[in-house]
Amino acid sequence: MLYSTLRAIFHFLFRTLYRLKVVGIHHIPSGVPVILCANHTSNFDPPLLGSPLVTRRVHYMAKAELFDVPVLGWVLPRICAFPVKRGGVSKESIRLSLQLLKENNIIGIFPEGSRHNAGGMGKKGAASLALKSGATVIPAAIVGNYKLFKRMMLVYGPPVDISEFADAGSEGLEQATEKIMGVIRSLVKEYESK
Repeated sequence: MLYSTLRAIFHFLFRTLYRLKVVGIHHIPSGVPVILCANHTSNFDPPLLGSPLVTRRVHYMAKAELFDVPVLGWVLPRICAFPVKRGGVSKESIRLSLQLLKENNIIGIFPEGSRHNAGGMGKKGAASLALKSGATVIPAAIVGNYKLFKRMMLVYGPPVDISEFADAGSEGLEQATEKIMGVIRSLVKEYESK
């Protein structure tokens, strides 16, 4: 209930304050596991990424310390966030991610890792989870700077096929990650001029 209410509120605010335009929502399949991979520009990115999706919830990893903050620690699990330890993803969070995907959920991941790495080398977690689970990888581009009343766009692209890297080990994970990041960058570039 809390997730649905907050999703609707955020979507209304994004459309009103940032004139959000959503493109390509039809690319997100229903009833199958999905990993939504997006560029990372702001703390607003997680609610933005999931707010247009009325029928499906997006689960996120969040820094474990946030769960110790009063009120926030209560809210986070209720809005489909689960803890991950700083400095790397724990086996427990990987297990939980794989379980969520097995149950045909959506996990939102920002392969850049942090806002400070925007445009940098992507981390391999998204590709690894996708290859282990068989989840559909949907690239997403957040275009704009969260400036009041300036147009922002959220673009969901067609699925990225990384199955060719399934048996290629660590090097294959890097190539799969770069393929995902390349598609996200292309979407950003394409829609920045629109």
